Amino acid sequence: MPLQQFKVLTFDVVGTLIDFERGMLDYLRRAVPGSDVSDDRFLAAYRQARKRRDTIAYPDDLEPVWHLIAPQLGLPDSMALARGFRDSVAEWPAFPDSAAALKRLRARFKLVTMTNAQSWALKHFSRTLGDPFDLELSCDDALCEKPDPRYFAYARGRYEGAWGFRQADNLHVAQSQYHDIGVSKRLGIGTCWIERRHGLKDSGGTIESEHTTPDYHFHTLAQLADAVDAGR
Repeated sequence: MPLQQFKVLTFDVVGTLIDFERGMLDYLRRAVPGSDVSDDRFLAAYRQARKRRDTIAYPDDLEPVWHLIAPQLGLPDSMALARGFRDSVAEWPAFPDSAAALKRLRARFKLVTMTNAQSWALKHFSRTLGDPFDLELSCDDALCEKPDPRYFAYARGRYEGAWGFRQADNLHVAQSQYHDIGVSKRLGIGTCWIERRHGLKDSGGTIESEHTTPDYHFHTLAQLADAVDAGR
């Protein structure tokens, strides 16, 4: 199916549009100057901590994550450092291509967020990206988190109600195989994998998952925008 035949693009945000790994590592270097903990070791500890089931929504759960990983890594631990880790999301950067690519895509599609982040964090992410979205959905709205299929059903109800689009009109764009690609493909939703960690070792801060072959596969969002403009 040509990309231009889709009408609405739903987006994972953290990891796809926002470089959460860079944001967390920048916080580590600011908060604990001189730390000898490597980037890879910090991200691996974070990834393992994020696998646990928690009733605290993201990114509020970054506070207990800091308390969990700091002793493991020999980092100082305090309420202030843990809260600072959580609050650092306001300064997390976008990937270099995200804002420009979203602007190009918005000329052809309705853009909708489907983030597991809470609404307060989504406001910061959207501002960082230039406020490009036609509809912003967070875990606070869906009352669940991906990979729960109910999130996708909720989003479908919202864009169907707003614009009359069907599921067949939707392309879901995401980086995480675990949270997004596998479940969206199983649900029969058009699926585009933005493989942000292409060429990098291990999985960084991303939870590992079995690999699902998407309908479309790019390494950057700019490549998706290029393919749309080329009529592919």
